[in-house]
Amino acid sequence: MTGSQRGLAPPADVVEAGLSTARSAGCVVIVEDTSEAEVRFAVNTTTTNGVRRARRVTVASVAAVDGGLAVGVATRSGAVDVSDLVRAAEAEASSAPVAEDASPLLGGVVDAEFGAAPLETDLSVLSGVLSGLSGVFERAERAGTVLAGFASHAVATTHLGTSAGLRRRHVQPTGAAQMVARTSEGANSAWVGVGTPDFADVASEALEDELVRRLGWASRRVDVDAGRHPVVLPPSAVADLMIYVAGSAGGQDAEDGRTVFSKPGGGTRIGERLSPLAFELRSDPAEPGIECAPFLTVTASSAEASVFDNGLALGRTPWLRDGRLEHLQYHRAGAALRGGQVAAPGDNLVLELAGAQGSTADLVARTEHGLLVTCLWYIRVVDPATLLLTGLTRDGVYLIEDGEVTGTVTNFRFNESPVDLLARTTDVGATVRTLGREFGEYVNRTAMPALRVDDFNMSSVSPAS
Repeated sequence: MTGSQRGLAPPADVVEAGLSTARSAGCVVIVEDTSEAEVRFAVNTTTTNGVRRARRVTVASVAAVDGGLAVGVATRSGAVDVSDLVRAAEAEASSAPVAEDASPLLGGVVDAEFGAAPLETDLSVLSGVLSGLSGVFERAERAGTVLAGFASHAVATTHLGTSAGLRRRHVQPTGAAQMVARTSEGANSAWVGVGTPDFADVASEALEDELVRRLGWASRRVDVDAGRHPVVLPPSAVADLMIYVAGSAGGQDAEDGRTVFSKPGGGTRIGERLSPLAFELRSDPAEPGIECAPFLTVTASSAEASVFDNGLALGRTPWLRDGRLEHLQYHRAGAALRGGQVAAPGDNLVLELAGAQGSTADLVARTEHGLLVTCLWYIRVVDPATLLLTGLTRDGVYLIEDGEVTGTVTNFRFNESPVDLLARTTDVGATVRTLGREFGEYVNRTAMPALRVDDFNMSSVSPAS
């Protein structure tokens, strides 16, 4: 990764120019530079590759109005005239209603590297994966298997400044590789995916080995009816479910009676035990291997995060601790109004049970009879009040007999609440970095254990493959 301006003004200069132009009661300027490199492949051959670079500039302008403060936000991409962008944000603020999330803008922290250029990536970051692909494709052809997938790497550099004196900079690398193998007649398929900051720990041959193993399991097909089954969920499937738990942890929505974390009769379930197991579900900018920004960047206010809180320092936040609901998400104004604790959404997510050991294979070995579900797909909320989800299994559901995988079964539609699943979990593995099949594109930095649930609700058989 190298630094380069690529014809655009230095981001720190853009921040300073915007702030110096502001005529309002307060101003926030955010410059986000992104560099991406990607290779895609299908039908056992590389199809496309390339590098993209982009810039997005956001200005939030605070205006004093009758009854309090209002805010206007304007965002543009590319080589932005930041003075014009400031005027647009100020015009929006002048006609906006009083902001319920208003708080004093943050200052006091100036990063030493604030003036540094944004970093970039290129296709060389993917060389370790690409070097093995030709051999992987050749072996797939000989085996009658069709491969498709991609490897991508991005580096996002954020410069954030406020009229209160805050100057923050963060560089976030994000990488992912996914590969799908399908038998030539299309009867069986398998998926694997990994997340990584730099691809130093990713080899295409390792992905291939796992796909070959899973397709080998599919040599025997067994009919299994819908119903409640013991199910082993690998970390990737657990990640897609836990992302919904964290995404439903808004304090205001819980207090308003709209979520699974609402207490009947009013209030929230903070402090309530949700699982007999001492799970911790947390976000932590310093989590080893999945580090992320230590401060908040917000380009549009919501019930959980406010543009007024830009630059808010983030630390380890347990959403669940010892199996109990510990925190819900509140911005500063919401916490002050509702008597909660300030807790902002993080850019990583970890589920852990202290002392738990073993991989997905170990949980399979500890299961007498059940199903191994390799990944989930098309997950949607059915009932926010219970966080009931529905979705599909995809690319491999396998039969477990006497601690071994003995064949493949059909796909299913499932109906489950991930909060209820934590309460009904009977076996837990060690927490490892993983990538969700459905939501890994949006929440790349997750670490999860494999879980076994003895009565997972497969509500109907699905023809999806």
